[in-house]
Amino acid sequence: VLTPYYKEDVLYSDEELTKENEDGISILFYLQRIYPDEWNNFLERVQPSGNKDESEEAHLKEEVRKWVSYRGQTLSKTVRGMMYYRQALELQFCLEFSDDSEILGGFQAFENDPRYIEQAQALANMKFTYVVSCQVYGAQKKSSDQRDRSCYLNILNLMLTYPSLRVAYIDEREETVDGISQKVYYSVLVKGGEKLDEEIYRIRLPGPPTEIGEGKPENQNHAIIFTRGEALQTIDMNQDNYFEEAYKMRNVLEEFLKARHKERKPSILGLREHIFTGSVSSLAWFMSNQETSFVTIGQRILANPLRVRFHYGHPDIFDRIFHLTRGGISKASKIINLSEDIFAGFNSTLRGGYVTHHEYIQVGKGRDVGMNQISAFEAKVANGNGEQTLSRDVYRLGRRFDFYRMLSFYFTTVGFYFSSMVTVLIVYVFLYGRLYMVMSGLEQEIIENATIHQSKALEEALATQSVFQLGLLLVLPMVMEIGLEKGFRTALGDFIIMQLQLASVFFTFQLGTKAHYYGRTILHGGSKYRATGRGFVVFHARFADNYRLYSRSHFVKGLELLILLVLYEVYGQSYRSSSLYMFITVSMWFLVGSWLFAPFVFNPSGFDWQKTVDDWTDWKRWMGNRGGIGISPNKSWESWWEEEQEHLKFTNIRGRLLEIILVFRFFIYQYGIVYHLDIAHHSKKILVYGLSWLVMLTGLLVLKMVSMGRRRFGTDFQLMFRILKALLFLGFLSVMTVLFVVCGLTISDLFAAILAFLPTGWAILLIGQAMRPVLKSLKFWDSIKELARGYEYTMGLVLFMPTAILSWFPFVSEFQTRLLFNQAFSRGLQISMILAGRKEKDITSPVKYA
Repeated sequence: VLTPYYKEDVLYSDEELTKENEDGISILFYLQRIYPDEWNNFLERVQPSGNKDESEEAHLKEEVRKWVSYRGQTLSKTVRGMMYYRQALELQFCLEFSDDSEILGGFQAFENDPRYIEQAQALANMKFTYVVSCQVYGAQKKSSDQRDRSCYLNILNLMLTYPSLRVAYIDEREETVDGISQKVYYSVLVKGGEKLDEEIYRIRLPGPPTEIGEGKPENQNHAIIFTRGEALQTIDMNQDNYFEEAYKMRNVLEEFLKARHKERKPSILGLREHIFTGSVSSLAWFMSNQETSFVTIGQRILANPLRVRFHYGHPDIFDRIFHLTRGGISKASKIINLSEDIFAGFNSTLRGGYVTHHEYIQVGKGRDVGMNQISAFEAKVANGNGEQTLSRDVYRLGRRFDFYRMLSFYFTTVGFYFSSMVTVLIVYVFLYGRLYMVMSGLEQEIIENATIHQSKALEEALATQSVFQLGLLLVLPMVMEIGLEKGFRTALGDFIIMQLQLASVFFTFQLGTKAHYYGRTILHGGSKYRATGRGFVVFHARFADNYRLYSRSHFVKGLELLILLVLYEVYGQSYRSSSLYMFITVSMWFLVGSWLFAPFVFNPSGFDWQKTVDDWTDWKRWMGNRGGIGISPNKSWESWWEEEQEHLKFTNIRGRLLEIILVFRFFIYQYGIVYHLDIAHHSKKILVYGLSWLVMLTGLLVLKMVSMGRRRFGTDFQLMFRILKALLFLGFLSVMTVLFVVCGLTISDLFAAILAFLPTGWAILLIGQAMRPVLKSLKFWDSIKELARGYEYTMGLVLFMPTAILSWFPFVSEFQTRLLFNQAFSRGLQISMILAGRKEKDITSPVKYA
């Protein structure tokens, strides 16, 4: 068994258990409320005596740390679970090499017989090895950082607790070669012993592997040489195992001896997973159901009859000899192999391997439980699929598969993400097409001309497909799997509850995540690994955090679609006499609402008034802070804005040109709207469009003057700056008066002009970002930055206002809490008390943690 580990939690420390968040909630207190029965059972099992004995108190503290860690996604939980394989082997040995009277005497009879124990342990040592590849274990051992030292000591303690555990790490040393001091890298394998961590093997490496390739696959590749046997199970850091499942491993390994399709034996054997994080919140339940359907009914169909199952992560079992002689279990090239798991399946299939899937054994699996965690994971997978689309492996598989297998391969890998992107693009194409028809007068001509008839069949088709845009199709595999395992009545009930808990909003939001990151990777490349975190995330995320995460992927696109729908509603005339109009646009309104407000709906305490006030203060501070070298994006808007443009720094000229071409769509708004203004008096001359650009440039010039005035006169010449602003204000009033009185400007024209000029300014901003080197040389970059800041302030205000208004009403916050944590409420849990931070004093802890 092989597990890659980086710097995740091994065992929670006393400080981490009792450290309170901003709501006054500690991890231990949270778990006591989530798992009250298990906590009471734990207290009954350890039976604290209540005396002041230091050794007993230290023992109880250690037991509490383990109890909490075994309910998180920690390395200690994974190691404990995998060690059940060894216990199962020992017990199987005792059962097979004993007579009936010894078996009837129970396992205690074997424990008292050293002959059985020694032989059982020897057999287990021959058949089972567990290697944890802790690439930074050596650095943690030398580090003075408290957390690194804690991880090192906890890993060391695991090795001493489980003698068959081995730890592989990369050791960096300074050595003198030919009189020159240079860094030398080794792969080292250690075990627990009398000298704590005793070195077994040391292999010199040609260079630092984790700098040459992606971190996780290189972490697996350098340690695979230390594994033994013919079968290798890859287990991730967030997995668990069960004692009863460990007994089935012998049956699973028999599968490698069975010849299957054309006398071929399996090279990768997939297992199902049990998601153990589904009870925390409604989001965790959605992800649990989605993942369960994928690792069961989804992979069954991929393996047979489609025969396009690959390696989708852990806990698959590899034919170790087959893969060691064919490039290993992980491809590790930088960027292109971001999703390293599936490339192992590609490689195995291309080299003549056979991938299958069996479900009579399962392992535990932890999934992301918070909205931001889930979105980061989806972004990482979408980036990885973008890189797969550009890879040679997908091209070669597509060329070598037969036609039907190729179609199955396409749709179950990159095709799913390509379809998601096309789905979103179709919404854009439809709305921009309608906008063109409305603004050009073509739609009016169609309605008024009796010889032109609209297609009712097309209307009905559009109305039908709009139902499926609500994200219902993504839920169907879950319903089928729950129906097969628990009955279709239960499946129907779960489906209804999921819809009431806004599962469609969640999945529609994730559709935007997939489309954005997949599209950006195809356009510009440059994917990067995104750490999702595996903590207990049921706490409030600040507005600034949500804004940073979703501004470009959802908020900007949602506001663009919102403006399109508003213009279509105001200027459009089609479908007014038909109820089908509602069917056609309601799914798009739903899409816009999901993209703009899902992060706040699924944010715990998202409508709590005090947190809303704190969020606004924090966001204003973040927007106002200056950036620069060494300033984190979390601390300053300027640093975050620079980071958001990194994909443009490394893209080629084709990527920049495509970016600029796509931006031209924003100029349609101004061109169409200005001819519909009352002040235009139905004129169709090009002069009207030219004057609109004059107004636009004048507005930008005024903003530039104010910005320059603030920098030059704001501190030392405040009076001069105030006079400048007063003159500009008086000039603005004079111009507006003339336009209203003389030229026939109306109030509706003002709102229409805002909808016309805002997209134009955004287009200028995006073109400026794509042409950054040119604008920097022309000294215009600061102006672009100030324009961007103004737009960010406006977007933030538009998004924040609905949240602030709803926060005035206390019942909204209570309803949201019930919506998010309905699963917990159904089991009688006290989530509202957790989120409010009110602690009861009657919950006892053996070490006074409660």
